[in-house]
Amino acid sequence: MLAAGLAVLPAPHARAAGEAGLRAPTGFTVERIATVPGARELAVAPNGDLFAGTGGDAIYVVPDAEKAPGEARRFVTIADGPVAGVLLAGDTLYAAGQFGVWRIPYQSGDRAARSAPQKIASVRPGGGGVHSTTTLALSKGTLYASVGSSCNACNETDPTRATIQAMTPDGKNMHARAVDIRNAIALAVQPGNGDLWAGVAGRDELEHGHPYEIFDDVSAHAGTPDYGWITCYDDRKPIGGASCSGVVLPKVIFPAYDTPIGAAFYPADAKGAYAFPASYRGGAFVTLHGSWHRPLVPPRVAFVAFKNDEPARAVDWSNPDVQWTEFGGGCQGADGSRSCRPTGVAVGTDGSLFVSDDLTGAIYRIRPRR
Repeated sequence: MLAAGLAVLPAPHARAAGEAGLRAPTGFTVERIATVPGARELAVAPNGDLFAGTGGDAIYVVPDAEKAPGEARRFVTIADGPVAGVLLAGDTLYAAGQFGVWRIPYQSGDRAARSAPQKIASVRPGGGGVHSTTTLALSKGTLYASVGSSCNACNETDPTRATIQAMTPDGKNMHARAVDIRNAIALAVQPGNGDLWAGVAGRDELEHGHPYEIFDDVSAHAGTPDYGWITCYDDRKPIGGASCSGVVLPKVIFPAYDTPIGAAFYPADAKGAYAFPASYRGGAFVTLHGSWHRPLVPPRVAFVAFKNDEPARAVDWSNPDVQWTEFGGGCQGADGSRSCRPTGVAVGTDGSLFVSDDLTGAIYRIRPRR
């Protein structure tokens, strides 16, 4: 662990041919541009700097990640690890720790915090538990914080657990926007309509291959939608005689145990120097962390095509593979050994796709080959 305060990490490098790590489809290049220990969620600044939350007590910044990446350095230390969530909004950098949501004044080009972080909201007042990371999103004047469950399957006494919390940007009026949602760690806002989407890691100890992981438009549901944890799963299947009629159904599913960690929509109107082909525009990239289940589900980056702001293909409950394609792979060998586990994902100012990896600390930059 690095000491508190500013820290500079080893210089970035491009991946050499044959080097283990994330692979992208033919027609794209992948470069490892920086190393951030335990890298988690990502956020891009208007000037091209890239911010990364971590599994530790710090937020890092990779200067000028789009054009000429500099050395990753510690931007701020917050005694609330893991400080996994990070979000930039105007003149504020938001960070999410295990027990709170924090904000720091920000001006374009800042590469160290200009003042001490201020805690604006508390989560997990009942203590730690299985899921200790908090993630963030902001849309239409509402700040969202995802707070995972304390367990695999239990009756929570902490009202912030297994929820997505909504609040004003100053942390006030916090309330649940979605409930019984085990670990909605992959939050993303859809450009244009501003809808909040959530990728959710489901519970264990059910029939093998279930429950399917989900990616859903939370904003499409009025009130406080119930996602069914711990008594319902998949296509409103009940557990122990529960009633599942009020449980919402997701718009996208992935195979069980894929474990969504990060998500980002690719802008439909992308015009940067490294804008992706039209087939990717408007769609969603979702990082899948893989699992410990046998056989091991490989870590990867999935792409979900969209059409008219909706998934291009509808859910097929008999086949969780029909709505997505693998965009980033190569993280797991035939023997189960792993060289990467994708976590955060973000779109750069010039159209590049950034992906973080908490296994090796890699920050990858993916671009169409020119």
